[in-house]
Parts: sequence; structure tokens; C-alpha cells
Amino acid sequence: MNLDDYWQNAIWSIVPSIGVAAVFWFVLRGIIRADRDERKAHARIEQKLRTERDAARAKPPGEENDAA
Repeated sequence: MNLDDYWQNAIWSIVPSIGVAAVFWFVLRGIIRADRDERKAHARIEQKLRTERDAARAKPPGEENDAA
């Protein structure tokens, strides 16, 4: 066995594991970023709804539009 063959075989044995790890890392990174962005969007929507609700509660009783 030649020493060059040994190192070449060692490298080719590790390359698939590194490739699978890289794909796994990119997939998890994408999932985590999508979740983070979704949580931010949800928080923005909730904040907008809270602001609208609080503004409606703060109006004096005579300013409400009653259909009755």
C-alpha cells in the first residue's frame, strides 16, 4: 500500500460525511430562519391588533358608531 493511496482513500471516505453534514446544516438553518421570520410577522400582526383594540377602547362612549 502506497502512502499516497492511504491519504486519498481517507479523504474520499470523509467527503460524503462532510457533504451530508453541510446539507443538514443548510436545511436546519433554513427552517430556523423561516420560523424566526414567521414569529416576527406574527408579533407584528398581534401588535397591530392590540393597538387597534386599545384605540377602540379609548374612545369616549359618544363617539362610537351605533347602528341601533
